[in-house]
Amino acid sequence: MSIRLPQAIAAYVDAENSGDVDSLSGWFAADASVRDEGRIYRGLPAIREWKAETKRKYNHTVTPLEVTRREGAILMRARLGGDFPGSPVTLQFRFVLAGGKIASLEIGA
Repeated sequence: MSIRLPQAIAAYVDAENSGDVDSLSGWFAADASVRDEGRIYRGLPAIREWKAETKRKYNHTVTPLEVTRREGAILMRARLGGDFPGSPVTLQFRFVLAGGKIASLEIGA
């Protein structure tokens, strides 16, 4: 069974796995926000910096396991593997899309 992801989320996963931080600009809204590891990043420059830093720090990959829609959001359960204690882990990615772009992303357990 393959998982069908909206185009912006599929591009996000591809960028995560390839390390292509610059491609994220095309898939996040200019005023997007990301909540990860207890911090919030707002706007494209902050999101690019966050993604570049996490890729350097964890050298991780994302494997989507399941996608559902709930209350205006798209929830993606995914396996995150990389250079960190306890790897791999299963996390939930909560995406809100607007105009075909990621308006917000929250990453948590």
